[in-house]
Amino acid sequence: GSHDTMTYCLDKNSAVSGNDSKLVKFLNKCLPCIVHPIIMKWSITQVLTVTEQLEAGVRYLDFRIAHKANDPSMNLYFVHMVYTTVTVQDILWEILRWLETHPQEVVIIACRNFDGLTRRLHNHLVACIKEIFQCKLCPRNVVPTLRTLWHLGHQVIVSYEEEVELGKHCELWPPIPYWWGNKTSTRALIRYLERMKRMGRPGKFFVAGINLTENLRYILVHPFGSLKKMTLQSLPCLKIWIKQQYPGPKKKSINIIAGDFIGNNDFVKDVIELNTKINPPLHC
Repeated sequence: GSHDTMTYCLDKNSAVSGNDSKLVKFLNKCLPCIVHPIIMKWSITQVLTVTEQLEAGVRYLDFRIAHKANDPSMNLYFVHMVYTTVTVQDILWEILRWLETHPQEVVIIACRNFDGLTRRLHNHLVACIKEIFQCKLCPRNVVPTLRTLWHLGHQVIVSYEEEVELGKHCELWPPIPYWWGNKTSTRALIRYLERMKRMGRPGKFFVAGINLTENLRYILVHPFGSLKKMTLQSLPCLKIWIKQQYPGPKKKSINIIAGDFIGNNDFVKDVIELNTKINPPLHC
């Protein structure tokens, strides 16, 4: 999985989202030349496009969806402190094109955040999802084994963090729990993930987020830092942790693992290779 999938195309000229703190918005308004570049450095979590992420092996996409304040149109964007240059609709079409050339692949799309979405905009978003993916959408009453999905022609599972829409559309799955440590140090993040594992895995899909999270104090102490530098420093230790995990239904098993800058340090390869612990490779 990729955490905050769409931050590779944040708009440098975009306003700070309405979901962020009043202090950040105030400083950005007063000192845009100083504050906005800092916001960008700590907002970008991916550099690969969505198609490149899919080609790399990512199958869980973390979509934080928003409507820009004072925008009279129905356009929806992705957001992580600032809005993206591309619309949600354009990216859904891009995913469809990739799926059409990879008919045995299955993608999980987690729709979250919904900053500024009214009931009308929720209806519009769900209508777009259903219009674009049509019969490729897997209804939530299907047990999604690959064999079943291939037989039925389903390739997309959409989890949707909004109860009203869930009740109206059988094509939408409930929110997928995301273990977010909210830690600035690798050691603290690993302790958090191990504590969550001891509590026992959820019964269905869930995500272990190996992404570090900055806070104001960390940014002030690292004035020349960025989220990318922070992430790359943590990857060697997180790589060891990933290789120690075990997939499957047991209490301490792992399901989806999502990270930042997924193109670095064999992250995707290491996660996929965990499957050989329950499905040993065939030697012909």
